[in-house]
Amino acid sequence: MTPRPANVRQRAQPPGLADLAELIRAPAALSVVGDTLAGLAAARAGTAVPFRARHLLLPVASACLYLGGMALNDYGDRHVDAVERPERPIPSGRVTPRTALAVGATLTAGGVAAAGLAGGRRAVAVALPLAACVWTYDLVAKDRASGPFVMAACRGLDVLLGATPGRMRSALPAAAGLTAHTLGVTVLSRGEVHGTTPEVAGVVAAGTVAGAVAVAATVPTATRVAALAGAPASTPASTLSVARTVSVAARWTTVAAAAAYAAAVLPGQVRAAARPTAANARTATRSGIQAMVPLQAAWAARSGSLGTVVVLAGVAAVGQGLRLLGRARGRAGVSIT
Repeated sequence: MTPRPANVRQRAQPPGLADLAELIRAPAALSVVGDTLAGLAAARAGTAVPFRARHLLLPVASACLYLGGMALNDYGDRHVDAVERPERPIPSGRVTPRTALAVGATLTAGGVAAAGLAGGRRAVAVALPLAACVWTYDLVAKDRASGPFVMAACRGLDVLLGATPGRMRSALPAAAGLTAHTLGVTVLSRGEVHGTTPEVAGVVAAGTVAGAVAVAATVPTATRVAALAGAPASTPASTLSVARTVSVAARWTTVAAAAAYAAAVLPGQVRAAARPTAANARTATRSGIQAMVPLQAAWAARSGSLGTVVVLAGVAAVGQGLRLLGRARGRAGVSIT
């Protein structure tokens, strides 16, 4: 049995809601809800798959699995945090390790259950390996060479979870794009303490450019947009005219979202490549996490789902507001680790 460090204090009373919210880094859930939304948009594009109210449980499932992973992250890091981040809920004694593990397990179970309610066995078949990846990363792979790949797999599976109500293979490009971005961000995050290297930051920056170009290169056609709205392939010319208008809007929205993604993350990565200090690596990592939302929006727009883009714009606005509030209170931004 692993001995308990003396500087990890134990709490006699149950933790408060604020302590639990800090443990799971609640605002960080905003960076993942768009995964399932982008996946769902891609899976419905070019089909007559209707949107159903239960599909709203897909981002709920995603958030539960992600936040459960955050609790497991602190559980796995409790001995390191006792030295490096004693203010965190576990080493400060506000949350016990057992409670953190229970929170992680409960949220994981809730995420799998929500996925089942949203998409049945198909969704559970994706949610279970996603949950396994989350636990593997936080408790086994985080500090190993496989860590970034496991984290990236989590993101890709999260996108595919959203695609389970429709044609899943249509979501593979979006899953690949978000997987590649997550891999780069996670690799770069390994330099948050001791710094990164110009080569690593340069490759990650090149990947960002490639990802932005990839999502902006192909856009929905008028027929696909019409099908997304539930129209058959033999749609009258008047309806196709409206669809073409939507397609043009989707085209420019895709380009704009891809540009916003690149503008959000690329400057920090370029600075890290020029000066690979720990501070620049941390800044680039935070920017990469925040850039998840415009990247998700770009993939949703590529599928012709402008409604999803509007929702993600709201998510981005809420996230920005929470970041400003956190700065005003002197709190650090969320790290991927």
